[in-house]
Amino acid sequence: MQPSDCRPLRSLQEVDVKCLQKLCCKAPPPARPEYDVVCIGLSGAGKTSLLSRLCNEISDGTIPTTGFSIKAVPFKNVILNVKELGGAETVKKYWSRYYQGSQGVVFVLNSAASDEEMEASRSELLLAMQHPQLCTLPFLILANHQDSPAARSVSEIQKYFELQPLNRGKRWILAGTTTNNMEAVRESFSQLISLLEEKEVLPSRI
Repeated sequence: MQPSDCRPLRSLQEVDVKCLQKLCCKAPPPARPEYDVVCIGLSGAGKTSLLSRLCNEISDGTIPTTGFSIKAVPFKNVILNVKELGGAETVKKYWSRYYQGSQGVVFVLNSAASDEEMEASRSELLLAMQHPQLCTLPFLILANHQDSPAARSVSEIQKYFELQPLNRGKRWILAGTTTNNMEAVRESFSQLISLLEEKEVLPSRI
């Protein structure tokens, strides 16, 4: 009988060792970069509901934030550590104490609010954009509750808030949102992430 030209089969023990080595020696996936973002807006804007839905938490009966809370919101390639500040009058005056270390800003407004509340939101946004610790950061401005019959359109809000003159040296995104369309909300946050990842200050966009 001629000797076989076939290579001998490896023993089961050898195969088990090889498999174990692959499992044990597999490098852990690289850590996703993290960005610290502050989220502000008046009471009733919907900050807590939007962030809860982004984290796949049940948002029914959501209790408004009275002080501040921090959520790690996962995205495909990054994690946003979002510090949400309550919008009540008793809390709003302390917002600036929590700005330090922020790399981006999310400002949520109720696009169906009364004229008085809309003017208050406008004032708070302009104050935030001019604050020394925030003025150079990218802003994501969310015109929330777009599904309400009384909601102002994104173009109306842009004109009312006089955002266009702020283009010089500013990086901001204005987007309409609703918890009924979280795909669009995630897309808006993805645009903010793109601004956070940019190394150079680029012209503003919508």
